[in-house]
Amino acid sequence: MKISWWRTSFGEEEIEHIANSIRNECVSQGKVTTDFEHKLSEFLEVDSVIAVSSGSAALIMALMAVGVHSGDEVIVPNRTWIATAHAAHLLGAKVILVDVEEERPIIDVAQIEKAITVQTKAIIPVHMNGRSADMQAIKKIASKYKISVVEDAAQAIASRNKDGYLGTQSDIGCFSLSVAKTIATGQGGFVATDNKELAGRMRAIRTHGVENVKNVESWIMPGFNFRFTDIQASIGIEQLKRLPDRISKLRELYSAYKKGLQNSAFQIIPVDLESGEVPVYNEFLVEDRSQWIKCLERTGIEARPFYPDLDKASYFEQNGRDFPNSRKYGVKGLYLPSGPTQKPSSVSKVIKWIVKHQ
Repeated sequence: MKISWWRTSFGEEEIEHIANSIRNECVSQGKVTTDFEHKLSEFLEVDSVIAVSSGSAALIMALMAVGVHSGDEVIVPNRTWIATAHAAHLLGAKVILVDVEEERPIIDVAQIEKAITVQTKAIIPVHMNGRSADMQAIKKIASKYKISVVEDAAQAIASRNKDGYLGTQSDIGCFSLSVAKTIATGQGGFVATDNKELAGRMRAIRTHGVENVKNVESWIMPGFNFRFTDIQASIGIEQLKRLPDRISKLRELYSAYKKGLQNSAFQIIPVDLESGEVPVYNEFLVEDRSQWIKCLERTGIEARPFYPDLDKASYFEQNGRDFPNSRKYGVKGLYLPSGPTQKPSSVSKVIKWIVKHQ
């Protein structure tokens, strides 16, 4: 049997909730979405959550809300899904890439201040695979230069550090609900903030700059259609109930891989379970990555390479800068089968095969 790189599930509860919403004519963004937002807000212990069409939309909305315009600069780590940088790029801002730490693919705080100029408007730390960026240090730098901080917590729902949930420790946190996340609504995402002014601005941006579409008297600010739907919210409410169990499952898979492959050719990229980080994916560094992927595939085990470093995108101006720490992740990084409903027996098979064939 094939062991896929990602496994998640949707049950009868989601189906029934969707059906009830349709019966009650709750299809577009409405009261079910509001209910989902309130539940997320309570879980994250944050004042406001605004559900949107995707994690990418969340990032664009957040940058619009903090005032990023054409000609501004936004600092982004060189290791992240490219949506982080595209959000700034599509608003006309210049993407300034910063290398990551040597031992973790997380923005290197020591490199941030060197990248700041008078045009810098925002920093986007990315909590890749639930790993916490050094938010205290980043906020201190941001305060010094009076720039905004927008957390990309797309891969970090329910992950924590000593100060609380990731995605709640800055001006705005951005989350994804796409299918390869701990909880999913197919596509979708949300923003989280304790700043009421920013929350109001983002609710308006979500619907072409108008917070209340039933009473439009004038056009005040630009926005777009970033709206969520009650169908997605119906799924999300049921998925949120599964979150505690899924956190436990993800931690168990990570621990099994860490123990089973500790003396193998596969070097696990660490996640700090004790501090509250939750690994969505099981990430490794391995030499001859492409060869391993082919061999695993022939056995029915699906593995995926990491996405390229962002400086490989020709449309981001880099001025000859080097990113030595990022490079090893871009060249050697590999995902082994993961996901909240990945069978432990499948993970055991993956471990046994790798140990036997290394």
